[in-house]
Amino acid sequence: MTKEQKAQEIQDLTEDLSAVKNLYLTDINGLDALQTTALRRECFKANIRLSVVKNTLLAKAMEASEKNFGDLHDVLKGNTSLMFSEAGNTPAKLIKNFRKKHEKPILKGAYIEEAIYIGDAQIEFLESIKTKEELIGDVITLLQSPSKNVILALQSGGSNLSGILKILSEP
Repeated sequence: MTKEQKAQEIQDLTEDLSAVKNLYLTDINGLDALQTTALRRECFKANIRLSVVKNTLLAKAMEASEKNFGDLHDVLKGNTSLMFSEAGNTPAKLIKNFRKKHEKPILKGAYIEEAIYIGDAQIEFLESIKTKEELIGDVITLLQSPSKNVILALQSGGSNLSGILKILSEP
């Protein structure tokens, strides 16, 4: 790879990193061609972009980016694959599901909405993170619940009250 190609690759990576909300660094070394193809296919279905990068180029792109990737620089050893996604928990779910049949990918680290997670032990936690839409749905449900209870109480109490008034008004 020439210096110009490396510079272009660093620039492209820096642009990708600047626009990213959720990024997973994984190790897929050891997967054969069929397994890698299956992983790529699953990523495509889940709207996750998977790319393999050189650690030195990724480190330079992280330094050039305006975002703080913290300790993620320390996990740039061995083979590194990047998973870009809109939802923070989608790659974790995909990794966990894919590992039911295969040993890899292994989570090296993740950058989720400016928070850093290091190590494969974080996969359970990352899988449980709720998306923005799920959180909004939970808040709406919580807000609707008390008002529904009040309306139901008024409706049931109203019928009892009208029944009592009707009985009292009869001679």
